[in-house]
Amino acid sequence: MITFFSNFINEHQIPFCNAMYRKTNGQFWFVATEPISAERLSMGFKDKSNDFPYVVKSFESDKAFWEAMELGEKSDVVIIGDAPDEFVQERIKAGKLTFRYWERFFKQGRWKILDPRVLKTRYQHDIRYRNKNLHMLCASAYTALDCRFIFSYPNKTYRWGYFPEVKRYDDIEKMIGLKHPASILWAGRLIGWKHPDASICLAEKLKQEEYQFKLDIIGEGDRKPYLLELIKKKNLENCVQIHGFMSPEQVREWMEKADIFLFTSDHNEGWGAVLNESMNAACAVVACREIGSVPYLIEEGVNGFQYDRKKKDDLFLKVKQLLNDDELRHSMQRRAYETMLNAWNADAASDRLLHLIDCLQEGKEMEYITGPCSRN
Repeated sequence: MITFFSNFINEHQIPFCNAMYRKTNGQFWFVATEPISAERLSMGFKDKSNDFPYVVKSFESDKAFWEAMELGEKSDVVIIGDAPDEFVQERIKAGKLTFRYWERFFKQGRWKILDPRVLKTRYQHDIRYRNKNLHMLCASAYTALDCRFIFSYPNKTYRWGYFPEVKRYDDIEKMIGLKHPASILWAGRLIGWKHPDASICLAEKLKQEEYQFKLDIIGEGDRKPYLLELIKKKNLENCVQIHGFMSPEQVREWMEKADIFLFTSDHNEGWGAVLNESMNAACAVVACREIGSVPYLIEEGVNGFQYDRKKKDDLFLKVKQLLNDDELRHSMQRRAYETMLNAWNADAASDRLLHLIDCLQEGKEMEYITGPCSRN
């Protein structure tokens, strides 16, 4: 029996949970420890906690709480993400196989370990269990580095992530051929650390070099008034448009029509499932390398471009390269789609996790070199 603890079930976890429930013949549970947030509901996400037979809502009643506690103690394997440690403390001490599922520890920099409160938290959650049967599923390419920095999870960190729905298109070549030429898309919350203004600065440079293109920005946030003023100030109204809020389904439709997708967040983006989605929609992605998912999903120059936001014009030069080279752009679009279809999806990840569990329980060596469940 396998139990997954997290704050609430969402669209990025459901495909994986469904696969685990199916492949364990119903011996899988998801424990939600709090209701879905109002902020997430306002963004168009839905509360699906009543839609699946494997969901236990520990916050609903004392009975549900103690059912969750029992699952934490008696399950053969537990995965714990953003949930209280009380559900797993006893099993970790008893040496039962347990996985943490986490993004990077130090989004604001590793100097934060000098804060006694941060050090205490990391000691209680991670450091003191370094020699226990506790392993890390890294939902960021930078989690393993943070683990090594605090001497935790020695040789027990594995590539992981989030696995939103992966769509299979009947004719991917036809879909690529129907994309709007020189269409560039940005989608997300219009907030500081996602740097939507970087896309507008890019548009200004492209216009100065007389490229014919269209940049569409989808999202809402406190930076919207500034961005609208920036578009006006730089005289970009004819090639840049902000569309406001759209549902996840609508955003996906825009991705399917876009040639290039920009992902401009900084190190505060723990994973960034929009990268999975845009690659699955066969976009040629140009993404900041500080984003947690980027080093895992993007093979530089093959299925996308990583850029360094600290290097002047790196984003601009890579977008320009895609606009100048139809063959390269189409190849990246196809390879991005194949990456999601063949490796980074819930079905493949669940197969690999079940195999990893078998290897750990039987003392066998793990053979994956890349992709989900490979050592990081």
